[in-house]
This record gives sequence, C-alpha cells and structure tokens, in this order.
Amino acid sequence: MSEKTMQIAEMLDMLPEQEQDFAFELIKKLVIAWDPDFTKVTPKERKALEEAENSGYVSESEIDWDNIGI
Repeated sequence: MSEKTMQIAEMLDMLPEQEQDFAFELIKKLVIAWDPDFTKVTPKERKALEEAENSGYVSESEIDWDNIGI
C-alpha cells in the first residue's frame, strides 16, 4: 500500500462511522467515474500482469489432456 493510501486510511479512521460511510461512497463514485467498468489497472497491477504473462504459464485450455506426456 502506498504512503498516500495509508495516510488516507488513517484520516478516514479518525472520522465517525457515518462520515466514514460518506467518504467511502465519495471514493467509490470517483473510482467509477474514472473507470465505470473497473477495467483500468494501476501501474503496480500492470507490472504484475506483465510479469505473469512472461512467466511461462500455460493455460489449461492449451493442454491436450488426451495426449499428455506423448
């Protein structure tokens, strides 16, 4: 978690529960406005995806299970 995210979480934790709920809804609206389908990725997520794609992983659908080991 980034330093800024931790600071935001600490500030939110100081608020009364009703205000925390309000802040949560506001943040949710901001995220949905930024990406209505939640399809964008953060730089950290993009790096993890690229590492996974280059890891040599083979999808189960690419394996010929009837002729495995041949």
